[in-house]
Amino acid sequence: MEANRVYNFNPGPAVQPLEVLKEAQSEFLNFAGTGESIIEISHRAKEFEKVLNDAKADIKELMGLGDDYEVLFLQGGASLQFAMIPANFATEEHKGAYVISGSFAEKAYKEAKVLEVGTIAGSSKDDDFRHVPTQDEIKVPQDAAYLHVCYNNTIYGTEYHYIPETGNVPLVADMSSDMLSRPIDFKKFTFIYAGAQKNLGPAGVVVVVAKKSFLEKSPTDIPTIMRYSTHLEKNSLYNTPPAFCIYMVGKTAAWLKKQGGLAAMAERNAKKSKLLYDVIDNSNGFYRGHASKESRSFMNVTFRLPSEELEKKFVDEAKAIDLCGVKGHRSVGGMRASIYNAMPIEGVEKLADFMEKFKKANA
Repeated sequence: MEANRVYNFNPGPAVQPLEVLKEAQSEFLNFAGTGESIIEISHRAKEFEKVLNDAKADIKELMGLGDDYEVLFLQGGASLQFAMIPANFATEEHKGAYVISGSFAEKAYKEAKVLEVGTIAGSSKDDDFRHVPTQDEIKVPQDAAYLHVCYNNTIYGTEYHYIPETGNVPLVADMSSDMLSRPIDFKKFTFIYAGAQKNLGPAGVVVVVAKKSFLEKSPTDIPTIMRYSTHLEKNSLYNTPPAFCIYMVGKTAAWLKKQGGLAAMAERNAKKSKLLYDVIDNSNGFYRGHASKESRSFMNVTFRLPSEELEKKFVDEAKAIDLCGVKGHRSVGGMRASIYNAMPIEGVEKLADFMEKFKKANA
């Protein structure tokens, strides 16, 4: 581990690739020979235009998408997308259909409900969000404007391991927690969005990847900046963009390509998550995973200990050996280890070893 660095298991803002951080550090004062920092140059400068377009190209290459898809860099977090999506695409006649699989999926639905254009197509709330709804549990209205899913539920540690079939209804996905973590058939999705601060870069930018034909459908009776068509037409430069964040997302996408792409990341992420789930499963009940096994996330591993006192002790002792950010969300309690693309396997090995030792000392 790098000197003065900890293993950061926070759910977001989250760990970034060390190589990317060092590269950004090395060119921070003089970007691309401009004599200016990336945070100082104009977003209209040719040097920044190259940053933006290279990032778009690398993201589409990683996802295996062609010219019928566009990449947008927007602001307001995934939370603004919760409102923009129904405002742009849903109507009272053709409502947005939502699968409720966790807190953020529910928040997305609530924004559509405020606009009176949302309906529930499936939910695992009665199961305390321990699993993502199966295909049989999802009822897609064939007149729906879209089906919205949250592909990975950060708080509850669940993740889709299949792509819902929607017929002719467009599939919309919040992939904030697992974007670019594994290869899937992204062509089956009409619209994907992700807050960058978990798996793509720093907080402050949202990455949208969507079919151009879908983005063009924005109505003209909503504010200009709320229309996806505006950002499509202006190449994400309608207003001053979060330049540094886009720059970092671009560097992260380039780093992913150098690692071997999404197939290599999937293999690495599966290995990391198995280390922790094996400790949980072999602990004779000392550690209790929140998520059902068939819905377990590769990105966020959630578990409880026998008592809240032990959970506090676990957090304190983990932090003392530079394993930071393992406390679970207040709505679930317990522990949560977020092991995104940038988390090195050495960090997960150290956490798994600590879990074993902590169980022996406290069981």
